[in-house]
Amino acid sequence: MIIQRVVLNSRPGKNGVPVAENFRLEESTIADTVQAGQVCVKTLYLSVDPYMCCRMNEDTGSDYLRPWQLAEVADGGGIGVVEESKYDNLAKGDFVTSFTWPWQTVAVLDGSLLQKLVPQLVNGRLSYFLGAAGITGLTALLGIREKGHVAAGANQTMVVSGAAGACGSLAGQIGRLEGCSRVVGIAGTDEKCSVLVQEMGFDAAINYKKGDVAKQLRELCPGGVDVYFDNVGGDISDTVISQMNQNSHIILCGQISQYNKDVPYPPPLPPDIEKIRQEKNITRERFLVLNYMDKQEASVLQLCQWIQEGKLKVRETVVEGLANIGAAFQSMMNGGNIGKQIVSVSK
Repeated sequence: MIIQRVVLNSRPGKNGVPVAENFRLEESTIADTVQAGQVCVKTLYLSVDPYMCCRMNEDTGSDYLRPWQLAEVADGGGIGVVEESKYDNLAKGDFVTSFTWPWQTVAVLDGSLLQKLVPQLVNGRLSYFLGAAGITGLTALLGIREKGHVAAGANQTMVVSGAAGACGSLAGQIGRLEGCSRVVGIAGTDEKCSVLVQEMGFDAAINYKKGDVAKQLRELCPGGVDVYFDNVGGDISDTVISQMNQNSHIILCGQISQYNKDVPYPPPLPPDIEKIRQEKNITRERFLVLNYMDKQEASVLQLCQWIQEGKLKVRETVVEGLANIGAAFQSMMNGGNIGKQIVSVSK
């Protein structure tokens, strides 16, 4: 069977910036026969995520991420529909997902590695299972519950960096749902800040490219910062940490400003910021959602309930066509999107 697939064409290199040309669309072939325990699936949606930047070089900087190989098909979160099944628990027409879905139009996969989806849980919006009701939503929810120490009625203020991104836009809303009394986002355009406040219920948002961020934070968080959902690292995070309260908590979700830099993960804080962190007893522990998969089922159901009730607003940027996945990746890394970046492969 002839298929299309996307392979890693080149590596950006340490301290390099990923571009669309790092990926290449090509034709390939797969077996026409499905063996016992396998299913043939047609790809519907693929997820494009910041962490993938780490996989583009041989040294991912992380012990749980394996690098993509040159001239080999890339992979990540994906959703598809079963076209043929020789696996007992899946039938033709079932919708399925995997965290290691190959970037290709059709694939033959091990049925035991696929999770069956129930479209009704997300009002038929299958792509939500890659975002708000998938690993992205789980990262936001479990990050807040496991590392944020949010308590209803405690009058806590949460700040979210990268707040208009896939995870940040959910984290701010979930922080409020879990009990934070004030939520402030940091993003890179006036449009993003407007969406955060008017659509997603943030109390305020700061455009870090305009004005004095430290001054704006002091004005918008007069009682200091109790919980910081950190998606970016770097100077923005140093500014937030400087205004955090005694015994406050950093949820170390991502460090997009540091990806593809030759630094360890999580990157160390500058000495003056680390001194503040220690003196104020601010927790900053590595968080990996995959360590909490025993809580996945209940957490996904909670996320789906909030979506159905309209309590969790979801934004997606959908790019059509497998051929455009490299451009979608570059756009995401340049911060050009609001919410989750999805590539629609087949209708």
